[in-house]
Amino acid sequence: MTATQTGNEIHPVLKNRLDLQQSDPQVYAALLGEEQRQRDGIELIPSENYTFPEVLAVLGSVFTNKYSEGYPGRRYYGGQTYTDEIENLARDRAKAVFRCEHANVQPLSGSAMNQAVYLGLLEPGDTILAMDLSHGGHLTHGAPVSHMGKLFNFVRYITNPVDGSIDYDQIRADAKLHKPKLVLCGYTSYPRDIDYQAFKSIADEVGALTMTDASHFGGLVAGDAMENPFDHGFDIVTTTTHKSLRGPRGGMVLSRKKFAKKLDKSVFPGLQGGPHMNAIAGIAVTLGKAQTDEFKQYAEQVLKNSKTLAGALMDQGAELIAGGTDNHMMVIDTVKSFGLDGKVAEEVLDQVQITTNKQIIPDDPNPPLKPSGIRIGTPAATTRGMQEGDMQLLASWLVTCLKNPGDEAMLAEVAEQVQQFCQKFPVPGLEGENG
Repeated sequence: MTATQTGNEIHPVLKNRLDLQQSDPQVYAALLGEEQRQRDGIELIPSENYTFPEVLAVLGSVFTNKYSEGYPGRRYYGGQTYTDEIENLARDRAKAVFRCEHANVQPLSGSAMNQAVYLGLLEPGDTILAMDLSHGGHLTHGAPVSHMGKLFNFVRYITNPVDGSIDYDQIRADAKLHKPKLVLCGYTSYPRDIDYQAFKSIADEVGALTMTDASHFGGLVAGDAMENPFDHGFDIVTTTTHKSLRGPRGGMVLSRKKFAKKLDKSVFPGLQGGPHMNAIAGIAVTLGKAQTDEFKQYAEQVLKNSKTLAGALMDQGAELIAGGTDNHMMVIDTVKSFGLDGKVAEEVLDQVQITTNKQIIPDDPNPPLKPSGIRIGTPAATTRGMQEGDMQLLASWLVTCLKNPGDEAMLAEVAEQVQQFCQKFPVPGLEGENG
């Protein structure tokens, strides 16, 4: 996104920024501030990442201007030559990357994509077997406060609080008792891998559909660093397109061909109107990137960094939920490790420009806004080029700060070290820019 000038003409990217600076200096100042924050700090929230610069280009493109209700070849507005081309490209690439028979790339978010599956394939009141929120599931996996939790009958399974394992025998017993129409696996804060074959066996035994919400690890599946549920006969996989996939904010519903019509109808017109075509263009770009050897190497490095960071944290006395990680994330029990609730721990690390998020832990006795842990992950740090040795340094900063939250001089010193450290790792899309 480097601004350039050719002859007497100002490059459109630079002109747009100058226009914004003149017309709305408050928004422009916030934009510059956020760019600097991302340069100077380390992003450890596992659901966040730095998208590809080419994605930023299409997100700010004229595809933003176009309404495209419907699907390629069956739109309700004219002028769809290039939007159809872009959406078909995104769908074809999704099918190739995830080895599936059908792809819908229109969902506006992760929540919308999951809701589209439930509403498209089930009836209100049907039973869904899914992971409990405090044990790693998502709001859309049946949390009582969610609309889906009110509309469908969710039976929620839990993990072993000691080692984080999933009791598949208990899940099988629950399935036989409650007869779910859908068995759902996937997570938002669970650090272990999934036995897809076990879930498929349980679902087959009770005649249920199988679904994986791969939002967090979709990029690792795309990069062949983690197993693909479709290789184990799953019916549906949903994934957001940012997080570990490094695309724009959005969602995809991937499935076997037999569910294509119902799922497409559920997304549009059932749940949404016009899709965001600039985001779909970004998804097409992202999925093109995901087919490269470079992306596969990135996915592998995310896991190497995660396991190195988890090991270093435990070596220095931090207690991790499930005793480590098999994926890109980990959850630190900050109460047991440092005597701090997650809110305080998050705020302490914010002072040194290391961004995390407070996180509930299994059967957390504390409320969600003041939970017992923090969640951290390595996708964004890996995107900037950090490797195993950097994870060792990062672990020492985390532990030192959380052990000494009141030492203002030390926190200021670490903040300076973090800022200097980050200068070695440019943020994609911001290289060469100085505001």
